[in-house]
Amino acid sequence: MASHPAPQTAAAGRRRSPERRRAILDAADRVIQRDGPDASMSAIAAEAGISKPILYRHFGDKSGLFRALARRHVDPLMERVRGELHGGSSLRVRARATVGAYLGMIRGNLNLYRFLMDRATSEDPRTRGDLGMMVRRLGEELAGVLRDDLRVADPVRAQITAHAVVGMVQAAGEWWLEHPEVAPDTVVDDLTSAVVGAITGYGPAARESGVGG
Repeated sequence: MASHPAPQTAAAGRRRSPERRRAILDAADRVIQRDGPDASMSAIAAEAGISKPILYRHFGDKSGLFRALARRHVDPLMERVRGELHGGSSLRVRARATVGAYLGMIRGNLNLYRFLMDRATSEDPRTRGDLGMMVRRLGEELAGVLRDDLRVADPVRAQITAHAVVGMVQAAGEWWLEHPEVAPDTVVDDLTSAVVGAITGYGPAARESGVGG
C-alpha cells in the first residue's frame, strides 16, 4: 500500500509540469488568434487535447489562465518598450521607437489584445489589476527617464507627465485599432509629436536643458 502514492504524485507532477502548461498556453494562443475575444475555455481545452477540468487544474481557475496569458504576452511587450525607452538617442527618436514598438505589437496581435484587454479584464478583477500594475510601472519608469536622462527637475511634474503620456499612447492605440484605414506612419508620426510636446511643455527651463532634442 505504501508504494502507491509515489506514482500518483509523479503523475500529478507531470500533469502540472511547466512543459504541459506551455503546451496549453500554445493551444490557447491558437484558439484566441482564431476566435478572438470570444474564445471559450472549452475550445482551448479541446485544442490542447484535454478536458476543461484538467485545464483548470493546471492554472487553478479561469483567472489563472487569463493571468498566465497576460504575463506571457504583456511582459515581452513591456520589455521591448523599456528597451526603446532607455535608448541613448534623442527624445524624439526614443519616443518614435517606443510608440512604434507598442502600436506595432498590438496591431499585429489584435485578437490577443482584445482577449486580454476587453474579455479578461472585464471578467477577472485580478487580471485587470495585473495589467493596470504593468502600465503603472511603465509610467514610473518613464518618470525616472524624465528625471535622470532628460533632466526634468520637478519630480512631481515628471510623474504627472509620464503617466499622462503612457495613458495617451494607450488611448491612441485603442482609437487606431478602430480606424485601420489610418496609415501606421501617420499615427506613429503624430503620436510621437504629441508625446514630445507633452514632455517638453515645461517652459524655458526644460527647453534649456535639451529635453526637446
